[in-house]
Amino acid sequence: MERSLQAIVPLIESIYESFTPLEKTIADFYMQEQTETDFSAKNISKKLYVSEASLSRFAKKCGFKGYREFLFYYEQDKEHREEVPVRDYYSTQVLNTYQELLDKTHSLMDEEQMERIVHHCSTKSRIYVYGRGSSGLVAQEMKLRFMRLGVNIEAITDDHIMRMNTVLLDSRCLVIGISVSGTNEEVIDCLRSAKAQGATTILMSARRDKKFSFCDEVLIVASKRYLENGKAISPQFPVLVMMDILYSHFLESDKFHREALHDFTLNVLHEKSHTYDS
Repeated sequence: MERSLQAIVPLIESIYESFTPLEKTIADFYMQEQTETDFSAKNISKKLYVSEASLSRFAKKCGFKGYREFLFYYEQDKEHREEVPVRDYYSTQVLNTYQELLDKTHSLMDEEQMERIVHHCSTKSRIYVYGRGSSGLVAQEMKLRFMRLGVNIEAITDDHIMRMNTVLLDSRCLVIGISVSGTNEEVIDCLRSAKAQGATTILMSARRDKKFSFCDEVLIVASKRYLENGKAISPQFPVLVMMDILYSHFLESDKFHREALHDFTLNVLHEKSHTYDS
């Protein structure tokens, strides 16, 4: 199994909600900064009051062959961590959170998946982006960015409009749903309805769940526990980062033509602005 060293913690976080209460106890332990030096199954099982078999099941649910393989990658990751000296606690906490999310995004990147999504964006005649709350703000930003490249795209942030919009969908449409937590039932249900109408569906979420299997693609974004509460930084930050990566790939896939459209759009806006001023 080839795996990025930094991918362990975001991997655990992305499937956290699928764990049993006992497995969440194990997950919480490994997502924390550790002073522990003995990570043997025997020692950790005693420390967490779980069986060695539970550690093995936890590792397998994370995609490893067993606890020994999980531990190998975890310890490799731990060796490469560097502590940043804290001079200003609050500033450093925010900056560290940004850096952590950027590192996790890098670890989660799947270039082949990104190419597939770019292909969908390039070949579909209409794109709709569904999102509520902070995810709705990302949907609107995505609309503005991609419109400048000549994409027929619409952002929908209202539940009722989402549901009515599904009636208009067919196989020529792409629907992108944004839900960082993966628990926004309105967005998920509308994505499911869009799929039933024949549309291609993509979910952007920090959560991996079998119930999203109806989607053509699930684009995993970086997350941090309780990030959706907005306690440290804006919860849409990791989604915006992933959107920028998608935008960059999309632009590069037909750079000359799309840069020309982008410049043309900006020139039209500039000319309109001068017309109103005069």
